[in-house]
Amino acid sequence: MTIRVAVVGAAGRMGSTVCQAVQDAEGLELVARLDVGDRIVPATLGGAQVAVDFTVPDVTEANVHALIEAGVDAVVGTTGWTEESYARVAEHLARPEAAGRAVLIAPNFALSAVLAMGFAARAARYFESVEVIELHHPDKVDAPSGTAAATARAVAAARAEAGLGVSPDATRTDPLGARGAVVDGVHVHAVRLRGLTAHEEVVLGNSGEQLTIRTDCFDRSSFMPGVILAVREVGAQPGLTIGLDRLLDL
Repeated sequence: MTIRVAVVGAAGRMGSTVCQAVQDAEGLELVARLDVGDRIVPATLGGAQVAVDFTVPDVTEANVHALIEAGVDAVVGTTGWTEESYARVAEHLARPEAAGRAVLIAPNFALSAVLAMGFAARAARYFESVEVIELHHPDKVDAPSGTAAATARAVAAARAEAGLGVSPDATRTDPLGARGAVVDGVHVHAVRLRGLTAHEEVVLGNSGEQLTIRTDCFDRSSFMPGVILAVREVGAQPGLTIGLDRLLDL
């Protein structure tokens, strides 16, 4: 059975790549391309069953609520989500009028990145220190990246479960913020550099040893297998799903 797909943010770099991937994928049909200024209502969605949102953090939550109201499942790659915004979407999906609707929000659709995040969480309980470095192109509007924030949260949760505290750090003064952001007690550093696409390092250390887990995505096409997988599977996961790993046998 063919799955009818709409793309929100279709004129953007990621959105246009998603449009082509949908057109090239067996069993999927691209029925609508929406972008800035287009309303998200049944009339503009072209009968879509699933919509993919790659827009910007300022509008993505509103887009998801509009898609739920339009009776369309959503696959979301836009970052900038918080626990509060996740909760609002989950609450919307729990309403009787949204019964059966599904939303999958993933900080990263690249399989290498999803695996690196999983490996980092498993390794974090065995190392005294851990920090996250994310590197992206300078046109990215948010920092730290959603992937880095999700990685830090997963690492922190694994460390807490293992009874570990935060990494040792004697820093007492940092007026310029050289130590980076702190996500659930894990330091996260963001690099913005022309020539990069999307990269992440998780650096873990013990006395006398270091483990570096790194993922590099050199082209937006690297995200497409994960996006297509999510489009095909989201309808079988009613409610809110966070992370592509939930669809993989990890």
